[in-house]
Amino acid sequence: MKIRAIAGLAAAAALWLGAMPTAASAYPVKQKVLIDNVLYKLGKMPTSDCEEPPVRSGDAASVKRYIGAAMQCLEATWEQYLGETGVSFESPRLKFVSSSGSYCGIGRRESSVSIYCDTGVVAYKLGKDILEDPSDLWLMVNTAALYARHMQQLVLIGPNVDGSGMYDTKAELNERLRRYSLQADCLAGAFVKSIWPLKGRSSSDWAHVRSLLTGDAAGSERVYGKTANVRKWANRGFSSGDAASCNTWTAVSSEVA
Repeated sequence: MKIRAIAGLAAAAALWLGAMPTAASAYPVKQKVLIDNVLYKLGKMPTSDCEEPPVRSGDAASVKRYIGAAMQCLEATWEQYLGETGVSFESPRLKFVSSSGSYCGIGRRESSVSIYCDTGVVAYKLGKDILEDPSDLWLMVNTAALYARHMQQLVLIGPNVDGSGMYDTKAELNERLRRYSLQADCLAGAFVKSIWPLKGRSSSDWAHVRSLLTGDAAGSERVYGKTANVRKWANRGFSSGDAASCNTWTAVSSEVA
């Protein structure tokens, strides 16, 4: 169940026009800002309590309340986590796109979409795919992954993923996009661990929501990772609760396929 996209970075794959300069980094990735980022030196995320508002099938208002509450939990955790790094913290804004609207890569014909815009916005379009089965914990994990993309921007990982001279081939670009996306999935898992156990939740709830996570669809551009790797990285973050476990940039290619 992947009803999300990345505005800006994923578009780079579609806009790739040919070989890049030979000064590009060799693989595995060598850029210090990616492989030795301050994000990996912070230890476990601070633990906190987070309340889950009830969500009802077909009720957009309850889904919006849940996502809004998740954003508040994320802000409290991430602001404290980055507090001693010198990184200027700014929470992303939340926007709900109308059923007939378009915004930042969300088209008018699309029903259910969630997206992080590199302008600093987490955007949701709540169509029937979400509203008919709005698994609340999935909403938490999905929102956390989108929020993580904003954190990647703040610590300068996002801006260094798809720039000129950083890759030689489209395959390398796609691998960089997968490393970026899988890192966000892992950071989402680490966040959930920091608020775990949620009231009334058990390990079976995490196992269930992990089973809902999916990767690249067959025949599509490979920018998110295989379903098995999406679940693996999300669980790695949940198991550790530490962003250091989410360094996808030093992982072997098979772990980010």
